[in-house]
Amino acid sequence: MKLLIVESPAKAKTITKYLDDKYKVVASVGHIRDLPKNNKKAIDIDGGFLPHYEIKQEKKKVVSELKKLAKDADEIVLATDPDREGEAIAWHIQEALKLKNPKRIVFNEITKEAVQEAVEHPREIDTNLREAQEARRVLDRLFGYDLSGLIWKKVRYGLSAGRVQSPALRIIMEREREIRAFKSEDFWVITAQTKTEKGNELVLICKEEPRKEDSVKKILEAAKKNDWKVKSVEEKEMKRSPYPPFKTSTLQQRASSYLGFSPSRTMRAAQKLYEKGYITYMRTDSANLSAIAHKQILALINEKYGKKYVQSRIYKTTSKNAQEAHEAIRPTHINTLKAGLTDDEKSLYDLIWKRTIASQMANAKILKTKITAEIKDSPDFAANGSRTLFDGWLKASPNSQGEDVELPKVKEKEKLELINIENEKKETKPPSRYTEAGLIKELEKKGIGRPSTYAAIMRTLAERGYVDKEGKTLFPTDTGEVVSSFLEENFKKYISDSFTAEMENELDEIADGKREYKKTLEDFYEDFSEDVKKKEDIDKITNLGEAPKEFKCPKCGKSMVIKLGKNGKFMSCKDFPNCHGARTAEGKELKENKPIGVDPETELNVYVLEGPYGPYVQLGEKEKSKKPKRGKIPDDVKLEDITLEEALKYVALPRELGKHPETGDTISASIGRFGPYIVHQKDFRSLKEDDVYTIELPRALEILAEEKKTRRRKTKK
Repeated sequence: MKLLIVESPAKAKTITKYLDDKYKVVASVGHIRDLPKNNKKAIDIDGGFLPHYEIKQEKKKVVSELKKLAKDADEIVLATDPDREGEAIAWHIQEALKLKNPKRIVFNEITKEAVQEAVEHPREIDTNLREAQEARRVLDRLFGYDLSGLIWKKVRYGLSAGRVQSPALRIIMEREREIRAFKSEDFWVITAQTKTEKGNELVLICKEEPRKEDSVKKILEAAKKNDWKVKSVEEKEMKRSPYPPFKTSTLQQRASSYLGFSPSRTMRAAQKLYEKGYITYMRTDSANLSAIAHKQILALINEKYGKKYVQSRIYKTTSKNAQEAHEAIRPTHINTLKAGLTDDEKSLYDLIWKRTIASQMANAKILKTKITAEIKDSPDFAANGSRTLFDGWLKASPNSQGEDVELPKVKEKEKLELINIENEKKETKPPSRYTEAGLIKELEKKGIGRPSTYAAIMRTLAERGYVDKEGKTLFPTDTGEVVSSFLEENFKKYISDSFTAEMENELDEIADGKREYKKTLEDFYEDFSEDVKKKEDIDKITNLGEAPKEFKCPKCGKSMVIKLGKNGKFMSCKDFPNCHGARTAEGKELKENKPIGVDPETELNVYVLEGPYGPYVQLGEKEKSKKPKRGKIPDDVKLEDITLEEALKYVALPRELGKHPETGDTISASIGRFGPYIVHQKDFRSLKEDDVYTIELPRALEILAEEKKTRRRKTKK
């Protein structure tokens, strides 16, 4: 038996169809080893930045099963993905299973032809690619561990920094500061409705946008009292070329703008399409098409649309720091017009198919027309139109085509009759905030990150609470602003475009065998660790400045300062902790209300309060020697609607459900950072279907009896 190991069960299922019975195809289910959470144990810095990997707890059973299969196998083949991460997974499997000289195969698409071709041409694990991935992993850990630790001390516990995440946040904040500093100006758009000599309507717009109302009046007066005539008619034939086939960044951008998909959602659907054999590998910098695929695409265009629509094109990769020479994202079989099981998969496949076909089609030909009219004592007015002469590649991608704007036929010096003229006051707009698609485009342009990291960057910024997304727009939160400002002030070099892009260059050089792993990390860490140490004695950020003078402490009347809480900025009494009066950042008082009732069990008053970390229920009053019991109120609950019964429910957590019959230890239920859970002897189990407020001991015992891995989300690469 020959054992072929891949990452995912779906990929294993597809590949099994293309190999004979001599092969058994199994999955490692992603990475099987990782660095431990304890950084001192994870990386031996003095020993040359040697990582100490551990088999993931949830993967121990998988590794055990793989070892048994490997022991009985005549040949071991590692068929993980064709990139650095795939190379690293293959190496980890080799190390964990103690394999001697396993065969390594790669393919860019999961088709019968590609898989069988790869099996016939195996190679060894590429040490350079593996080391490049390891260097990235170690580099990110060192960067994040040291900087995050400092941020915990100097800003607030639980915050983090990242080698690529922090530059992305900085870019968002720089744009936000531009928006805040922007001062809008008034301007006027003047539109004239005219009639040609043949009686056709022609709408013209003033080529100047005056900034003063007096200028507008002068233009209107001149337009009404003077004659109008055609100054010039310009017609120009323009060509519109198709876009290159998709790579990771452009697929994420297009799916965001056209389908409304987040980068993570796009990559989930693309991963499924790849694993089922419908598209080529979806993490790529390349716009290249294989010779066979190129030929098939041209043949289909000729058959489907006709010879005049065919135009062979070769695209070169333009990304900074492009990674290994993969192929563009394209359908594996171009004659498959539709593919995918879910709506997301179907929509994304359709996008990929159209983009691939269009990339090899003829230019569209557009006739652009511009009519300019002149009036004495006034700026010129103009109208622009366009008409498609030949649709070319737009035939395969109709959603890329704008509507034709036909203008009436006129000739130079032809008189025009003014029917009506209007003006509309507008304001200049500040730069737009980034969308996820726009930020990915900016990161790629600056050489920050890689195809496999874009979705993770967006996800991390949101999960850390550094940005909020409204529609497609990214807004930095108060927390994100404070963290970014702290890093920009103290570690500007390490979150700059040039430093981050240069580090990507160095990782590429490791992958190409032109640079040493140890030297790269030494060069980075020697200066970085020293710079972090220098900042150890900077003052902790206890406040973010004085609050506006009109806001005084609601308890003692003293001045207030603005602080950073878990849910953003709030105002706190300057005399804290002697006085703990507080307000929201907008000035609303955070004060104790009248009790909504009395707890019949303890006979203590029950309060519904708002604090800097959000609304909560409090049992009893504050005392110097004893802190009252509190319970968080869910975000979707309206404070004014809370009854006494509900308030007592919220303050009841954590709930003791009873003792475990075997250990005698307590089982309790509560709500934590990742949602509701039960816990027994540090064995935490998330509650997906059960209510944390009503779950009882028998049900808790059932959940604890289940295998833990069945209640985890499977780790995706």
